[in-house]
Amino acid sequence: MHILLYLCLLLGHFLPAGLAAQTFPADDPVLRRIWSEGMERSQLRALAQPLLDSIGPRLTGSPGLRAGNDWLVQRYAGWGISARNEQYGTWRGWEPGYLHVDLMSPRVRTLDAWLRGWSPGTRGPVVADVVILPDVRNQEQFRAWLPSVRGKYVLISFPQPTCRPAEDWQQWALPADLERMRTERAAELEAWNRRLSNTGVTIQQLPVLLEEAGARGVIGNRWSEGWGVEKVFNAHTRRVPQVELSCEDYGLLYRLQENNQRPTLRVDAQVELPGDVPVFNTIAEIRGTELPDEYVVLSAHFDSWHTASGATDNGTGTITMLEAMRILKTVYPRPKRTILVGHWAGEEQGLNGSRAFAKDHPEVVRGLQALFNQDNGTGRVVNLSAQGLPGAAPFLASWLSRLPTELAEEIRFTTPGVPATGGSDYASFLCYSAPAFSLSSLSWNYSIYTWHTNLDTFDKVVFSEVQRNAALTAMLAYLASEEPRRIPREQRAMPTNAQTGQPIPWPACVEPLRDFSGYRR
Repeated sequence: MHILLYLCLLLGHFLPAGLAAQTFPADDPVLRRIWSEGMERSQLRALAQPLLDSIGPRLTGSPGLRAGNDWLVQRYAGWGISARNEQYGTWRGWEPGYLHVDLMSPRVRTLDAWLRGWSPGTRGPVVADVVILPDVRNQEQFRAWLPSVRGKYVLISFPQPTCRPAEDWQQWALPADLERMRTERAAELEAWNRRLSNTGVTIQQLPVLLEEAGARGVIGNRWSEGWGVEKVFNAHTRRVPQVELSCEDYGLLYRLQENNQRPTLRVDAQVELPGDVPVFNTIAEIRGTELPDEYVVLSAHFDSWHTASGATDNGTGTITMLEAMRILKTVYPRPKRTILVGHWAGEEQGLNGSRAFAKDHPEVVRGLQALFNQDNGTGRVVNLSAQGLPGAAPFLASWLSRLPTELAEEIRFTTPGVPATGGSDYASFLCYSAPAFSLSSLSWNYSIYTWHTNLDTFDKVVFSEVQRNAALTAMLAYLASEEPRRIPREQRAMPTNAQTGQPIPWPACVEPLRDFSGYRR
């Protein structure tokens, strides 16, 4: 339901004729000062540049994440805001250096390549032949083939027949050619999935078995269906490198081997594996003056994947919350309730940092007035849901109605909504029925081009959009802090599961992983 329509229904009358032109509530100069500070004196670029260019990616367990934690504390200290790094567990340490992957024959070419997260490296350059996962009939044939991988690199991913995005084909191809491409690719993918299934092992187990059989390394590709963009996640090997190639270069290597042209590959991967290292959330707060044991929480995960800069996942959420706290410290330094910001680690491995914080700080969960989380890219916020808490709807609607029209008119508000089961850190609090909400943004091609990809870099940030989000977040935090009443926590009547005929349960709280041993993806 659109927010303005919802307000009409909530208030029981039509909106005043002049509301569309209204910019600010006349009786609230704080909102005007928040807008002025955020839009005229923004520090977002000054925050983003060192975070994304100098510190760079922040994989859990890496030096980049720890350096980023310390940088956050220093930033907050410079604004006079109390901040700390709070350890919640340990994780496998990983310090990647350079990576060179080169085709050596039948011709020489340096390939676009990335290590999977926490992958081992090599001890100097390792040259070896390449083999393809075979098309076996059953697990017995696969097990019989396994010894032949000793001393070789093994290709384990589907070779895309085209690395052109679908929209390129739709724009340029003849209809018959487009349909043929779609049909052939679907058939080839089905055949490849059957090949994997016939091995009798999962795609997570496969690299481990290849490693145990003596493979020099495991080579794959996870194309994101856009120009030059690849998804990269974690490795499953422990002793040999697990490497991802670009769609184009993986296809090259696959075709060479498929056509008996005997490709050889050289991999030189410098990696330090220091063992388990401590991992931290960074927590900052402006203490409340009247209700210090009640909390308004600003939330964004700080960790990222490692192949780019973590710019929109979730550098943009990070600088949104940093800038919102700076604005609040400048404009609203003595809040009614405590305003706390959580920069969570371990989100990419299962919301571990925020789940640990919620478990370790029941006083914050009990005292939570509202949490606002941002974690889906650089776009301006356009969606807000009551997350299955019907009693939250009047509060959210009231706060949204006080925003400047430039912000409120684009936000689509859904009530009662359904509670999130995961996806981002607000779910770590919502499972307790605490009022935690997602500030959901416009796409800007997030899912294809920057979510978990090698292209998630500084240049993809749209600062004008993030600037609006920081001002919005600061306004919502201020309004939630000043709200006279607490948000009720009664849960909605949950919808029915079509398969069982039973109501879908409210999401259960999940124990955080506090070390690497239980992590599988």
